[in-house]
Amino acid sequence: MTTPQQPQPPYGADPYDRQHNPYAQQPGAHSAPPQHDNCRICGGFPAVDVTIRGHQGFLILMRFLKQEGRFCRTCGTALRRDMTAKTFWQGWWSPFSLIFFTPFTLIWNLVVRSKLGRLQAPVPGTHSAQPDPGAPLLRRPVALVLLLPLGWWIALLTQILLHL
Repeated sequence: MTTPQQPQPPYGADPYDRQHNPYAQQPGAHSAPPQHDNCRICGGFPAVDVTIRGHQGFLILMRFLKQEGRFCRTCGTALRRDMTAKTFWQGWWSPFSLIFFTPFTLIWNLVVRSKLGRLQAPVPGTHSAQPDPGAPLLRRPVALVLLLPLGWWIALLTQILLHL
């Protein structure tokens, strides 16, 4: 039993020429880019390569968290909001975390937010369903915890200014 052969392009012809290559994508047809460019959670596209960070401060210990890879706008936003919300209430509980690491983690995630925000709405992929991004961070109850370190910073600056 023989299989029908596809017509071969002439010798020396461009193998990606649409006229001679039966497998070339036709104009107007839409397909996903190669799999390595897709979101690592849902498989959707477009996706951007980012590192989303989180931080947990314990009295004398700290833990640094990160998720890196390619994420579409929806999946990246959901993951960024989740890790940032946890950093809001878990990140301030050690001296170095309060002063250095939690603020820098939050600033880093703002940069990631801008990268994800520049992406177009994703075309769903085939890996799994896209997670729900949930409410924006400042509309969540955990945002009230930000008043504690904010109050500390205001008290510190007030003391510095009074002693000048």
